[in-house]
Formats: sequence, structure tokens, C-alpha cells
Amino acid sequence: MNIIGKNIIFRAIEEQDSVLLNKWANDPAIQSMIGGWHFPTSMRDQNQWISSLNCNSDNQRFIVELVESKEMIGTTNLVSIDWKNSTAFTGAIIGEESNRGKGLGIDIVMTMMRYAFEELGLHHLDTEIIEYNEASLKTYTGKCGWKVQGTKRLWYFRRGRRWDKLILGIAREEYFSLIKANKYWE
Repeated sequence: MNIIGKNIIFRAIEEQDSVLLNKWANDPAIQSMIGGWHFPTSMRDQNQWISSLNCNSDNQRFIVELVESKEMIGTTNLVSIDWKNSTAFTGAIIGEESNRGKGLGIDIVMTMMRYAFEELGLHHLDTEIIEYNEASLKTYTGKCGWKVQGTKRLWYFRRGRRWDKLILGIAREEYFSLIKANKYWE
């Protein structure tokens, strides 16, 4: 099953995606904008990671493609799914710089919310953003309606100094109010 947004599709990660995924995993510009720590990734490690993915996990990862061209533009995920409390963590990257700044991030976040809240029946989604990642912060808190719910002070070490981790979230009811108010899916 593919998950379809306005201009994008989420699909399963396949072995043939490994070359582009490896390129993005080793791109310093991308890695500086996302959480965690990333070591250089070999093609062997990339292929092992892909082989470890399965649809029975509480950690789901997807390729993001453009609907019309089927061009692979990024990845997104729904991880740490907690079925008892109906919560999960999500994040996304747009791999190629030429695809950034076109509103695709909004489509990715809105599509993930629709899938999580309308299909899976989850109640709350969270994400984390490095304080200087203004594009992600604007995407989530702007048209996507997420709220900054907390700050972990001086959490990340990047660019020779410490930066805050912003914790953002949205509840199911907020999502439904948002799409009703702006008629997003019409």
C-alpha cells in the first residue's frame, strides 16, 4: 500500500534505493540539520540497514516520491509507535537541494499526519528540530499547525558549539481542526 498526498507518495524502501539513500546519509548539509549522530555510511552498511526493515515493526520508514514523475525526493518515518498510548515520532528529509523550498515539506508532514491520525488512529505525533533549522521549524509550526512543546537546552553539538533541541508536537484534534479550517484535502 502506498500513502498518497497531494503531490507526493510514501512507499516502502527497496534495495534499488540504496545508492541515493547512501548519498543522502553521507551529505554533510543534510546531516547537520537532523538529530542524532551520523558516521560515514558504506554501501554495505546501507544495504544491511535496508535488509533489516520490515512491515511488522513499530518503526516504519518510507521513500517519498513525486506523484507525477516518480522521482525519489526524500524519506520520512513514523517510529517509536506506542500503540497503547497512540503516539509516535516522525521526521523527514528532502534529499536534493533542488526540491527544497517548493512546499513539498508541507505536503510530506500533512500526508504523514493524515496517515497517522486518519488511518492508524494515533492521538499524538512528535518531532525534534535543531534550533537553527529554520526551514523545518517554519514547515511544522506554520501551515502544519504543530506547537513547540519544549526545549532541551544545549542538546546538540554542531558547528563548533551547542544548540537547543526543540520538541514539537500535534494532537489528533488539532489536526482535524487545521484541515477543517483551511480545507487542506479538498
